[in-house]
Amino acid sequence: MPEAPVRITDPADPRLADYASLTDATLRKRYEHRQGVLIAEGPNPVRRLLSSPYPVRSLLLAEERVAEQADLIAELARRADPPPVYVVTRELLVQLVRYRLHQGVIACGARRPPLAPEQVLAAARRLLVLEGLGDHENLGALFRSARALGVDGVLLAPDCADPLYRRSVRVSMGHVLHVPFARCPDLAATLGELRAADIEVVALTPAPDAEDLDTLEATDRMALLLGAEGPGLSVAAQAAADRRVRIRLADGVDSLNVATAGAIALHALRRASRQPSAGRRGRARSSRSPEAGDVQVGKPRS
Repeated sequence: MPEAPVRITDPADPRLADYASLTDATLRKRYEHRQGVLIAEGPNPVRRLLSSPYPVRSLLLAEERVAEQADLIAELARRADPPPVYVVTRELLVQLVRYRLHQGVIACGARRPPLAPEQVLAAARRLLVLEGLGDHENLGALFRSARALGVDGVLLAPDCADPLYRRSVRVSMGHVLHVPFARCPDLAATLGELRAADIEVVALTPAPDAEDLDTLEATDRMALLLGAEGPGLSVAAQAAADRRVRIRLADGVDSLNVATAGAIALHALRRASRQPSAGRRGRARSSRSPEAGDVQVGKPRS
């Protein structure tokens, strides 16, 4: 018979250590990587953790949320090795996590061994490749769009943030837990491997001489390359792309938020993939190399 939810009254109880000081980014990053854990907060991200390949270590509920989350508790109880469910007062929860967690539903999962880039691209037809994405919220939004728009995997340059950090998981609504990803030690080498595997690399840039995204024809295997807001894609990353495309914007607007631009571009790729076209082929190398001012968003990056 599975144990009932456990009520805890002391914020220093070691059973709650996984949830301590969630707003202390430095402490949390160190703790989560050392302990191999991740945090999902809110009913929807928690439910997606439960349906993901990531093991659940525990569930933490504010006492007023227990009755409405009875199905979550029951689902965990049916598992072969049920994780504990802890119940605390709202006041203790705020004291523990160090901010007012309004939804009162939070879970801790166990990280899985990292994938190698070749594992992600092996059978993928659509990939998202990210360079310089240091903002966890943009990263989470891109993973949410990636899952919604048919991306098979995400490749991250070394300078990208941790997609399993709490804010990224929250903004992705937990979808980051369902999209395979890998960190690339050398982005240039990885882009070369994509091209060698006949995966066409398409770099997104606001440069006026780039192809219009609306005219893009899909090939059998494609990877969308995005850079961070502000610095944008490096010149080296753009030079490694097969094609450069832009989103046509109204006069007076020079760029979009990278998560917004990425969602638009991924939707365009999916739409192009569904259209019968004589252009459905292998990759076609662009005849033009990028100049220093051609970046994905914002100012040039050296």
